[in-house]
This record gives sequence, structure tokens and C-alpha cells, in this order.
Amino acid sequence: MHRSRLWTMRQFAGFGTAEDTNQRFRYLLAQGQTGLSTAFDLPTLMGYDSDHALLEGEVGKCGVAISSLADMEVLFDKIPLASVTTSMTINSPAAVIWRCTWPSPKSRRRLENNIRHAPE
Repeated sequence: MHRSRLWTMRQFAGFGTAEDTNQRFRYLLAQGQTGLSTAFDLPTLMGYDSDHALLEGEVGKCGVAISSLADMEVLFDKIPLASVTTSMTINSPAAVIWRCTWPSPKSRRRLENNIRHAPE
């Protein structure tokens, strides 16, 4: 199988908001790209929400800002995930967050319940 198929080439992209990056992803796919690699901003890489006071001026600068499941849904809106490969590089502090932002439909309810009852 691997000998008959070309390597997947992914464009590393991400900036500003999930909407901005989604637009870029769709442009890349229209140009023939078959894989996407998401570049996250520093607050996201460190596991912070975009509205955290320490991060003013850093949100969306060097990658896409993702703070919630809703942001992930916007990021991949109208992206044919069944036929496009994706890659996400993230630092270890945010690994738990990413497990929660790419949930199965069954675990989405559990995630939403955990968010409602999370300590401030």
C-alpha cells in the first residue's frame, strides 16, 4: 500500500481566528492540497484561553487562536475531513485540552458537562 501511494504533503497554516484559518484551509484545498497541518498561537499551545489577561497581544499572532470546541468546529467547517488528512502540533501543557476539543459525539456531552462544572 505505502509503495503505491505518494507521501502526504501538508501545508502548515494558521493565523488570527478560526474563521481566518478556515478560509485559508479552504483556499489551500481548492489549490490541490490534500493535507492540512494546523499552526496554533502561543496561548493555545500553552493551554490558555484567548481572553486570559496575561496573553494580551499574543492571541492569533503566530497561529490560530483556539479556546473552545466551538472554535474547532469553525476551524474545520466545510473541510472534507473524510478525504483530507490533518495534523496538529501542540505542546504538552495543552494536550488535555486538545483531547477535549476533538471529541466523539458521545463524549461531547461529557465535555460540555465538565466545562460547566470546572473550577475558575
